[in-house]
Amino acid sequence: MQIGDTRVPAMSGATIPVYNPATGACIDTIPAGDTSDVDRAVGAAESGQKNWATADPLSRSRILYRAAQSIRDTLSSYATLLTREQGKPLHESRNEIQGFCRVLEYYASIGGTYKGTSSFSEEYGHAIVALEPIGICGAVIPWNMPALIMGWKAGPALITGNAIIIKPATSAPLTCLALGQALSAAGLPPGVLSVVTGRGEEAGEAVIAHPAIDAVSFTGEGTTGARVAAIAGPMMKQMTLELGGSDPMIVSSDADLVHAARGAVRGRFYNCGQTCTAVKRLIVMEDIYDRFIDMVLHEVETLVLGNGLDAGVTMGPLNNRPAWEQIRDTVTGTLDSGSATLLTGGRIPANPDLHAGFFYEPTLLADVDRDALVMKEEVFGPVLPVIPASDLSDAIQIANDTRFGLGASIWTKNTDTIKEATKRLKTGIIWVNQHLKIPPEVPFGGVKASGIGRENGYDALRTYYHEKTILIRS
Repeated sequence: MQIGDTRVPAMSGATIPVYNPATGACIDTIPAGDTSDVDRAVGAAESGQKNWATADPLSRSRILYRAAQSIRDTLSSYATLLTREQGKPLHESRNEIQGFCRVLEYYASIGGTYKGTSSFSEEYGHAIVALEPIGICGAVIPWNMPALIMGWKAGPALITGNAIIIKPATSAPLTCLALGQALSAAGLPPGVLSVVTGRGEEAGEAVIAHPAIDAVSFTGEGTTGARVAAIAGPMMKQMTLELGGSDPMIVSSDADLVHAARGAVRGRFYNCGQTCTAVKRLIVMEDIYDRFIDMVLHEVETLVLGNGLDAGVTMGPLNNRPAWEQIRDTVTGTLDSGSATLLTGGRIPANPDLHAGFFYEPTLLADVDRDALVMKEEVFGPVLPVIPASDLSDAIQIANDTRFGLGASIWTKNTDTIKEATKRLKTGIIWVNQHLKIPPEVPFGGVKASGIGRENGYDALRTYYHEKTILIRS
């Protein structure tokens, strides 16, 4: 597969296979990069970033616009590539690629509008706060939403005049490489964006630890995030860490239950449940619990499991074997301990055509113990635990009883309920009568163990520039 000059070949010549998670077939190989390859990418970035930093903001915007338009013009090829390496259905891949384009277009639209400040006083004279690009940035991309998350990191870094080195996941790197080539073809100068492929403990850690990289952005699980912080913190690098969540969805008695049931299933099983802001705990008022569970069960049973390239499929496989094994073991452990009642799923599909891939049936668990693992930790796959609550206060207590705090949603028609829930839920994002969607204009991030910093919107720019204060006396 020819990618172009954003790809950094490994000096060692070693490669890593990339598999289609639906079939188990090897679809490509990528360079197994290491510290020396990151060094080469940094050298190219140091050369390219100097001119990029001084370029007219409008010219930077035009390049992002051109890249987005060229990707939209050949959307199907990018979507097919994403489905082949990640597993999600084609319509979800198209949405994700379009999301990447929208992120580029948003940052292109604000290029040159972010500004420092100036003021004057008799005592101090003129005070100017200038915004300057930080220089070279590093980004580590996960496998669940590789295109969109690449956009979240590359968009603000590039529009502020930085160079960026992208390290994609080994199980879903190909779309990131292709999108990097699209940016290069749109006019991005050599070295300003490089994609270094390789294993996290080698290429990924080298990006985080490199002394010439002054800002790092990581999306992934908490243990690795803590490792990133341990490396980057003592080096005083600017950081954004998005470390996942265990998002609750609270359904009040007065909610539109049809809308809520569909929202719960879409919010949980989209991307086979492999989304950091997915509905991971469904909390339902006792007086509607049985009726609502029946509605959710009906929606779950309409899902069509299969190869994401096939027509009519609404849920694909998990992306890789460790993710598949974790979901299998979590469900088995929960059921074996008597911590939940299985309503549907909980198995590897009986269909032999799916046995070569990492498929797991969409799973619905009812009457879940409050202290069960699935209620406390992030479950990154197609498993939805449902638990009753006696009232709103009880529901909020359940919702907050986790170390995570990324997102939450409240489903109700009552404005007082909305006010109380939005005030008391300890999360970075709260949806009302919806869940999951996030426009690029608003900040995205969490509290507690869900990470530090924000992506999206103007807030994301803070990771990628320095403020320089200048005081002038006439």
